[in-house]
Amino acid sequence: MRHGATGYALPGYRAAVLDDEGRPCTPGAIGRLAVKGPTGCRYLADGRQRDYVQGGWNITGDAYTVDGDGYFFYQARTDDMIISAGYTSPAPKSKAFCSLTRRCRVRRGRRSDEDRGQVVKAYVVLKAGYAKSDALAKNLQDHVKGAIAPYKYPRRVEFVDALPRTETGKLQRFKLRERA
Repeated sequence: MRHGATGYALPGYRAAVLDDEGRPCTPGAIGRLAVKGPTGCRYLADGRQRDYVQGGWNITGDAYTVDGDGYFFYQARTDDMIISAGYTSPAPKSKAFCSLTRRCRVRRGRRSDEDRGQVVKAYVVLKAGYAKSDALAKNLQDHVKGAIAPYKYPRRVEFVDALPRTETGKLQRFKLRERA
């Protein structure tokens, strides 16, 4: 097993990382994880089947890379990928946003932008004792700019009272996308 790898295709299955046209990506390039095997998606009896099964591949909805030895590495959900000013990448991890202090919880997402296509947007829930301010938003942006690739920093910051969650605590990312 490789450090950081999800794994590799099991005997009887094929897996690949495909580009948007359904062609295999070169090792290290980010694309859509696709799987073929005896237990593929056969239970969808509606329009989702067309989206999920393409060219005989089950498209998982996950963005992955694969190395030259066939080990797969998770990057993000494909609906969390950000294309900003020609750069394509997973939305940056929330850890970089709040490594500055322990004053907040963050969920990052994307927002349409006329000039760049999409930009990173941070939804920030402050902990007790901290106040929302433009200065705090700029401080957060500057910190992240120094910690990760500059094009991944949150160009938009929105302070929220709470992040939308299910009854079991799972983040409802679709509600943040609707909000953006």
